Amino acid sequence: MKITMRLVTIIVLILVLGALISATHAASDNETESGTGNEGNSDSTTGNEGTGNNTTGNEGTSDSTTGNEGNSDSTTGNEGNSDITGNEGNSNSTGNDGTTGNEGNSDSTEGNSDSTGDEDNSDNSSEDDTGTDGDGSGDDGSGDFDGASNNPAAVQILTEVIYSRFSNFTAIFNDDIVEHLGFCISDADAEWDAAFNFSKNTEFLSECLKTTRGRDVLPRLCTAAEVKFYGASLMQIAEESSDAKSSNYLKPNKNCNLSSWVSGCEPGWACSVGKNKQVDLKNSKDIPNRLLNCRPCCEGFFCPHGLTCMIPCPLGSYCPLSNLNKSTGICDPYRYQLPPGQPNHTCGGADIWADFLTGTEIFCSAGFYCPTTTQKIPCSRGHYCRAGSTEQTKCYQLATCEPQTTNQNITAYGLMFFGGITLVLLIIYNCSGQVLSTRERKQAKSREAAARSARETVQARERWKSAKDTAKKTASGLQSQLSRTFSRKKSVRQEPLKIPGQPKPGSDAALPPMPGGGSDQKAKKQSNLTKMLHDLEDDPDSHDGFDMDIGDKNLKKQMPKAKQLHTRSQIFKYAYGQIEKEKAMQEQNQNLTFSGVISMASDVEISRRPPIEVFFQDLTLTLKGKKKHLLRSVTGKLVPGHVSAVMGPSGAGKTTFLSALTGKATGCIITGSILINGKDEPMQSFKKIIGYVPQDDIVHGNLTVEENLWFSARCRLSADLLKPEKVLVVERVIESLGLQAVRDSLVGTVEKRGISGGQRKRVNVGLEMVMEPSLLILDEPTSGLDSSSSQLLLRALRREALEGVNICMVVHQPSYTLFKMFDDLILLAKGGLTVYHGSAKKVEEYFAGIGINVPERMNPPDYFIDILEGIVKLNASSGVKYKELPLRWMLHNGYPVPPDMLDSAGMPSVTGDSAHGGNPAATGPDQSFAGDLWQDVKYNVGQKKDHLRLNFNKLQDLSNRKTPSVFQQYRYFVGRVGKQRLREARMQAVDYLILLLAGICLGTLAKVSDETFGSTGYLYTVIAVSLLCKISALRSFSLDKLHYWRESASGMSSLAYFLAKDTIDHFNTVVKPAVYLSMFYFFNNPRSSIFDNYFVLISLVYCVTGIAYILAIYFEPGPAQLWSVLLPVVLSLIANQDGDTFVTTIGDFCYTKWALEAFLLANAKRYSGVWLIQRCGSLKIKDYQLEDWYPSLAYLIATGIASRGLAFFCLVTFQKK
Repeated sequence: MKITMRLVTIIVLILVLGALISATHAASDNETESGTGNEGNSDSTTGNEGTGNNTTGNEGTSDSTTGNEGNSDSTTGNEGNSDITGNEGNSNSTGNDGTTGNEGNSDSTEGNSDSTGDEDNSDNSSEDDTGTDGDGSGDDGSGDFDGASNNPAAVQILTEVIYSRFSNFTAIFNDDIVEHLGFCISDADAEWDAAFNFSKNTEFLSECLKTTRGRDVLPRLCTAAEVKFYGASLMQIAEESSDAKSSNYLKPNKNCNLSSWVSGCEPGWACSVGKNKQVDLKNSKDIPNRLLNCRPCCEGFFCPHGLTCMIPCPLGSYCPLSNLNKSTGICDPYRYQLPPGQPNHTCGGADIWADFLTGTEIFCSAGFYCPTTTQKIPCSRGHYCRAGSTEQTKCYQLATCEPQTTNQNITAYGLMFFGGITLVLLIIYNCSGQVLSTRERKQAKSREAAARSARETVQARERWKSAKDTAKKTASGLQSQLSRTFSRKKSVRQEPLKIPGQPKPGSDAALPPMPGGGSDQKAKKQSNLTKMLHDLEDDPDSHDGFDMDIGDKNLKKQMPKAKQLHTRSQIFKYAYGQIEKEKAMQEQNQNLTFSGVISMASDVEISRRPPIEVFFQDLTLTLKGKKKHLLRSVTGKLVPGHVSAVMGPSGAGKTTFLSALTGKATGCIITGSILINGKDEPMQSFKKIIGYVPQDDIVHGNLTVEENLWFSARCRLSADLLKPEKVLVVERVIESLGLQAVRDSLVGTVEKRGISGGQRKRVNVGLEMVMEPSLLILDEPTSGLDSSSSQLLLRALRREALEGVNICMVVHQPSYTLFKMFDDLILLAKGGLTVYHGSAKKVEEYFAGIGINVPERMNPPDYFIDILEGIVKLNASSGVKYKELPLRWMLHNGYPVPPDMLDSAGMPSVTGDSAHGGNPAATGPDQSFAGDLWQDVKYNVGQKKDHLRLNFNKLQDLSNRKTPSVFQQYRYFVGRVGKQRLREARMQAVDYLILLLAGICLGTLAKVSDETFGSTGYLYTVIAVSLLCKISALRSFSLDKLHYWRESASGMSSLAYFLAKDTIDHFNTVVKPAVYLSMFYFFNNPRSSIFDNYFVLISLVYCVTGIAYILAIYFEPGPAQLWSVLLPVVLSLIANQDGDTFVTTIGDFCYTKWALEAFLLANAKRYSGVWLIQRCGSLKIKDYQLEDWYPSLAYLIATGIASRGLAFFCLVTFQKK
């Protein structure tokens, strides 16, 4: 980690400081050419002062501002270099350290010097503007800069000249920055302004000019070669040592080595190249000789240990001159010590710019702000200052910010938001049902008004019927009297002449006219009543005259058509009018006996549905690989308009028989033939008009009875069916199943009780009745129902049979009353063998023919099932054994009999050991364990293959019913899921409350660390949000698997179902990140904006929700929850690994890596100026790139989309038919 940080430090310094070198070099050229320092226009060069016997090392450098006063021909830097080139103030030319301590003992001073040069005899700090360094080089001053130093305008002009080129370095080094630092610098100009834009305050440059007498600033700056050498040395040290800070010096170089170690090599000190030399600051190959005039580093600059040059400190740092701490021997506020054996050496300036951990002392302290690199001001009340701040930031109004506050405390806003969110959640928790209840009450009022109006209409018709009955009796009595009176004349009387318009005696016209009617209306009423009386005279016992003709026909003519109905009230009136009419017909026909069926079937109002006749011949099902028969040689047919009952003992294959008919039997070998309407068509081609009622009550418990039925009707009825007709269908089913009293009640779940078990069973049947099927198959619909409820259900099913519906149902030992309501009976024995298939009324006759008579007061179906179960022993006198009954039936009807049954007559191969009633027929010799295992594997693979074939087998639709499109079904699903979510608002509120608590805990415990950019808190955030959101998203599909399997098998769109679930879950995708951040952000207060964090969390929640869909669909609830907990933790730990290993390679493909990277990048881009090395080093260690913030979000969203696609594939592939 430290090696990487050092490497980044090197790259940053090379590029940034190289740019500074270029800029200052340009400033130097400009300085030479400009005339700002031409004071006096003298012909003599001040740089030649003191060129005599300068044995003390006094170079006599001029204090002039430009070094070229008087515009003389002499070149700058040639001053006083006669005897001292490379041998500064020392007779020895070796420059050994051993003589360094004796340098600077001269008492001579320059005449215009501001201070004495006797540094060796005092502990003066480097702030004394002395011209004497520790090498005894003496004072440089000729005193000519004194005048300029007293001229602020001249100093300011020179400062501006030096700084003028700082702002254009990025154009020169832009390519290098992009190549080497593109991962952490996205905008070079912006980063330059943030780190080295001193335009607001260049005071530190002015002070450095005054300290160095002007012309010595540029020769002290590091060249490109020195910066590169500095970086290479740090790299080498980092590679050789586990702790890069353990070494106190760099590797030897031209200026600092064992034979030449001037004071400028010490940390915080720098030297000059000499006055008669020009330095190419762009030169990256050769290090210049920089051994002269060594002095402490200027304030605002730092001088590395082992180099004799200085570098400007970036904004956000504080680089004052240090002071010796005599108790520790350290130069405060830095970490270096004075060199031993050099009592004249003093503490210098800053010595390092590095990451926060390595160079903490150079960063502006938290609680302070540094407008320049030489000023540090404490934060005032009402403001806060983070580490490395250049200005103080105003606190929010409710935040508590005392003086020198490092970070504002905005927990008050978090607590306020927490209180608001909690209040909203409490309101939702307690009032979630009121929204739907209000709407339901409004609809109930409209519906009740329509039902009341329909009942009043029926009552009026009944009163009118009673009046007609009275009129009929009166007319009949009058006719009898007239007949007796004129009986004698009647025999001889001629036929009277008919007079047009003269009413017949006893007719309506003979009665007094009723008030309030027009002439046409009166004539119509008279003609109707006349026809009625004529019919009564012809057949006095007939009731048809009063049946429904008059009222119904008038009602038909007065009733608007379905297309003309628009309002809810009109639709309900139409529906209840039809229902009341049907009730009257049922009352007229009494019980639905055979004659009643014929009477109702002849009514023109009962529509006929497309018929489906099912014929099956020699139907046999055998388990693959086990040679075990589930059904065997079953032959018969199911006729439209009939209610067929399938009965038999447990294990007789009743449910298997239904599955075989509907084509849902998997893992079996099916032989024989199944014909639909005489054609060999697959049953799945007619699934839109086939209803299948499962044995389990698969009903949505968080919907009302009416909502369950309405949803099934909307999605499965014909799309072109008008809404009034759909309302009529639903209301008819509710009325026929006796669900009016509980229509607005929730069905209920295991946790929350709703309607009773019998009512739930009827709702389960009603879901298939409302789609108006042509073939309705029911698996034990009367199980768990009492006798009255069973009769109510059978009456409703017989009403369906009137419309031509082919109904087949499995029944367990029905009562005699129910048994008499069935048209056909299929009686199966164990092993799936047929014992009887025919009319239910002739079953007793058939069994009596083979010697089995039903005892008195014994329910025939109970007796037959007891015989097949072996409970009732047949008399030996009958000569029949119960195991021979299937063989008797085959021989009776002339069906082909399997050879093994003929051979084993009297010794049936059927045993009751199997759970399915099958027989382990023709099993070979005992196989080994490996053979059994291989057979099981083959069986399981074959079963999976059959499932896939069923799921992906696209058959031609032969139902001739166009159901709603995918988009329309999507709308219906969205409405249903929305209601379910609203009723589950309490559970949602608990989820939000847990997220709030998680945000408070993690925001409080995981404080943002500047050196890691808050990676710890964000790591916890990724784990917590992933875990909580995954677990809550599991409920979207885990709890509805059975409902989906039923709905998809009936032809509903799987895509619409999936998209609707996902659409409603988008509400949580948007809200949950805000709920979590409302606590985490206000308690943690990172530097990144709340919107950046919100966008990352939205992407993360969207991603993990899609992954949760896969887990919920593919696994059972228990394993799915375990995986939801395990995945975020493991993947987050993998994503947080550093280095170049196989684990980190895996982490590059983990969603947790992308989320953590996006969080850190959003925070890291807020760190600039002095934080540049810290930012680049951290990103280099993590192998992150600043420009990858948007790609990271894109990866998260793409993962969410891909996981949803995979989840949908699992949904349609691994579903259980």
